[in-house]
Amino acid sequence: MTTLFYTHDDFGLHETPQGHPESRTRYARVLQELSTPEFDALEKCSPPEVAWDRVALAHPDSLIKAVRAAAPEGDCTIQLDPDTWMGAHTLSASRRAAGAGVVAVDAIMSGTAANAFVAARPPGHHAEQDKAMGFCVFNSAAITALHAQDAHNCKRVAVVDFDVHHGNGTQAIFWDRENAFFASSHEWPQYPGTGREQETGTYGQIVNTPLASGEGGDAFRRAWGNNLLPALSDFDPDFIIISAGFDAHDADPLGGLRLTEDDFAWVTNEIMAVAQDKCGGRIVSFLEGGYDLDALAKSAAVHVKALASL
Repeated sequence: MTTLFYTHDDFGLHETPQGHPESRTRYARVLQELSTPEFDALEKCSPPEVAWDRVALAHPDSLIKAVRAAAPEGDCTIQLDPDTWMGAHTLSASRRAAGAGVVAVDAIMSGTAANAFVAARPPGHHAEQDKAMGFCVFNSAAITALHAQDAHNCKRVAVVDFDVHHGNGTQAIFWDRENAFFASSHEWPQYPGTGREQETGTYGQIVNTPLASGEGGDAFRRAWGNNLLPALSDFDPDFIIISAGFDAHDADPLGGLRLTEDDFAWVTNEIMAVAQDKCGGRIVSFLEGGYDLDALAKSAAVHVKALASL
């Protein structure tokens, strides 16, 4: 079975102001890197706009209505929060990001695909139930996980996140859901100020392992090998979603961790090993952060190579 690779022009068209780190060039550079012949085995897919009832699995109708009402036309861009911008293509891009996750789950659960990578922008893991924030409009990872529960009877779903910034949105959406697990490594202190070890969710199903600024691959591998991966395995998930942020790379301008491409390849293989053991290898991975273009492209490449066993 193949690895699905979701792309769409709207991901590249989502508007942010000049100089904003979450720029169109991120998508272009990842797409360029993953379009070389060594990735020909990927099954390239174009995602639909997600149905609103799927978004409503993670977000209340008040947020959906507010985002739809705010969507500008033409060349205008508006701010949803101090960091999060919306242009004429943003609503469609955000819907297609979540839509990719939904149809990827459907394909994987039907047995026609092994796993999937979604090269989406805007990212999603900072979007909380009732607010867009941190470059993110809708929480695609949470929507996708909850769709697996709702549509495919996946009782226990997990999101794992190795972005340099804590996935506060996913944590908040999962906080009171006994069968929704969230695990994260992230720099501390760092935006958005959440992700302490003591934040464990109502049912102890949230596991955070903060890393100190300046720490590198050894500390990262200990965090996952000694804490996060065993917790994921113990949760016994039926489906795993990855929030694959690559801004923990040593070269990234927004982070202070010192990871390399080898660390991202390692953690991907380790997550895949748990997935193979627990849920038949079922994984959907979403691009989250990563703001040095070369580091982002190379890190995304090793991540996808691992997913596709290339």
